[in-house]
Amino acid sequence: MAEISSRPRLRPGSPSPEPGWNPRCGGGSRSAGGSPRGTGAATGMQHGTGAALPVQTRHQGGDMPQQDDERPTSERHVPVLKERCVALLTPGVEAARSAGRAPVVVDATLGMGGHSEAILERFPDVTLVGVDRDEQALELAGARLARFGERARLVHAVYDEIPEVLEQLGLDGADGILMDLGVSSLQLDERERGFAYSYDAPLDMRMDTSRGQTAADVVNTYSVEDLTRIIRTWGEEKFAGRIARRIVEDRADRPFETTGQLVEAIRAVVPASAARTGGHPAKRTFQALRIEVNEELDVLERAVPGAVDSLRLGGRIVVMSYHSLEDRIVKGALQSRSRSSAPPGFPVELEEHKPELKTLTRGTEVPTAQEIEENPRAASARLRAAERIKIRSTR
Repeated sequence: MAEISSRPRLRPGSPSPEPGWNPRCGGGSRSAGGSPRGTGAATGMQHGTGAALPVQTRHQGGDMPQQDDERPTSERHVPVLKERCVALLTPGVEAARSAGRAPVVVDATLGMGGHSEAILERFPDVTLVGVDRDEQALELAGARLARFGERARLVHAVYDEIPEVLEQLGLDGADGILMDLGVSSLQLDERERGFAYSYDAPLDMRMDTSRGQTAADVVNTYSVEDLTRIIRTWGEEKFAGRIARRIVEDRADRPFETTGQLVEAIRAVVPASAARTGGHPAKRTFQALRIEVNEELDVLERAVPGAVDSLRLGGRIVVMSYHSLEDRIVKGALQSRSRSSAPPGFPVELEEHKPELKTLTRGTEVPTAQEIEENPRAASARLRAAERIKIRSTR
């Protein structure tokens, strides 16, 4: 399959090329790395095989190898709510079988492939489409899923491009779609990605390191007003104004380059008493910068409706979010399609007014205490799920 570029995702004035996406074609791999999509060196991923060349971890701040490079991917990544996700997706797979079609499941946030591996193991007739914007994650997941051969089809894309991905792979829909939002174990563990405030690293925070502005670009160029807005809105940080002003003051003497510099600036203005009750003083600011750099909430607002539109009748969508901003978007998108659209007081509910979805969870489901003990990163996970019960009329 030929390489295909997607519509631009970036705000006007952003210094990077459009993201694009790149299905790995069976006849050889086309690059999705480098600068604009498709102009860099090949990564070794192959669409239709799940195969990968030996992984070469990307480094952005020196030649020191990362401490986790040699560990098997299965040990580096513990999938959150794995059994519950598989159980919720099962009826969608069974609906496809009953309709006489081959089941298709999309892992829209592939990461290191833990959920995908479980799905492929549980359902021997499923074709798994794995989507991720992180090229390093695709390489690691490709190696992990290589044993499943052509059943694992991996694509370098953002998860709001699911309809386009399925179309370009020649698939008319999906019977299950899984979204595990937030930062992956890979991104947290690779220190030089700059997602964590607990150790010093280049101030990057991009999930797709081949494009886009970095967190350093944001803190070194945004105005006090814009920094205050994103830290308060995306980080829900009550000291956003203080932090923004300190950042602008400090960068006048020395531009921010590392996470350590930023943590020092935040510590200088956040009261120690707030840290005792609210966790690490940089936690909310780092969340806000990550969301801004990766346009996470904008992507999510497009992604959930697009995923629902891609579901076949009887198909299911399962979404795990990790903070209230994400969950609010997911809840709104699923609930809006789970209600009748009949006007208030309308005497009869016509077919076109009937809901498209049936919610499968009452509120949100959370991990058990045992799972949190085994995998502390699961603690903040909130799961919602729904089933497609009606296809929207195109007339």
